[in-house]
Amino acid sequence: MPTNSHVPVRPTPTQVRRWRQYLANERAEAAVYRDLASRRSGEEREILLWLAEAEARHEAHWLNLLGSHVGKPRRGDNRTLFLGVLARRFGSVFVLALAQRAEDKSPYEADPDATSTMAADERIHGEVVRGLAARGRNRLSGNFRAAVFGANDGLVSNLSLVLGVGASGVATNIILLTGLAGLLAGALSMGAGEYVSVRSQRELLEASTADPEMRNALPHLDIDANELALLYRARGMSPDEAQAHAAEVLNGNPRLEFEAEASEPDQHEAVGTGLAAATSSFCFFASGAIIPVLPYLFGMEGIAAVIVSAGLVGVTLLGTGAIVGLLSGASPVKRGLRQLMIGFGAAAATYLLGLLLGTGAA
Repeated sequence: MPTNSHVPVRPTPTQVRRWRQYLANERAEAAVYRDLASRRSGEEREILLWLAEAEARHEAHWLNLLGSHVGKPRRGDNRTLFLGVLARRFGSVFVLALAQRAEDKSPYEADPDATSTMAADERIHGEVVRGLAARGRNRLSGNFRAAVFGANDGLVSNLSLVLGVGASGVATNIILLTGLAGLLAGALSMGAGEYVSVRSQRELLEASTADPEMRNALPHLDIDANELALLYRARGMSPDEAQAHAAEVLNGNPRLEFEAEASEPDQHEAVGTGLAAATSSFCFFASGAIIPVLPYLFGMEGIAAVIVSAGLVGVTLLGTGAIVGLLSGASPVKRGLRQLMIGFGAAAATYLLGLLLGTGAA
């Protein structure tokens, strides 16, 4: 691996420390990709092993620069080590999402001792990992969406309900009953709504699926007519493309007929099933909605119950926001704080409304 011409023959101590850290990080990242590959098969395994080999090329660059200064092997940075632990234990889409963020934050573009090729490699690696993570996100997106939004709705709506009713000055047993009623009503409503939504979306996709019996009509088509070309034009092809595609099919390659539907199983997979989405939505709404009620279930009253309830919900909102951030490749801290601000904003508004109503009733 060639080095940059302006790198001094005798590196400074600062350079040596930085290069050693880069070397350790490259080795750790290669290990992460190998661990992820060990849990996969087929194309995904090949891609991950290729990424590991690419990190080995970068490792060779830093070894070349260090020469006799390589010293004892160092540990990778905390972020890369954490990725390695997750990869060995789980190997999930969360690890790929974190690896995507790590590749996107590569320091090589701003480091004069790294080659432009290495900086370009890291940028491409980020997109490759993004593509792999997208496959996992597609598998998760239908039911995961119902689960995350169900939990957040349960947290925010029941916290708002409990705080609003509590601020009006009613007895603790009324607050508890209201919270439990809100939990059950909301969970049932969310489950039913999610079932109808997902079923409707799947039915729309199914309505757009080509009739498989159409294949039987191909041998009987009039070659001089344009019915088949019209079909392809209706699917979005230009007139020339449609005519050429129809000619290929009529010339003995009917398998081409269903190329346009090749992506449909992925679309259905991303949407999820109605029953699974409804069940996830019901369970996660209920699991979120029970949290604001817990202090009252354990006999707490007054401002102490309000503080504990809000604190429990706040911690959970931070957690769910961070998870969404990780999966989307965004900052988990920013996503967690955003969830917290939105949830507490809604609860605070309802609490103030309860205070006003309680004062008016008094």
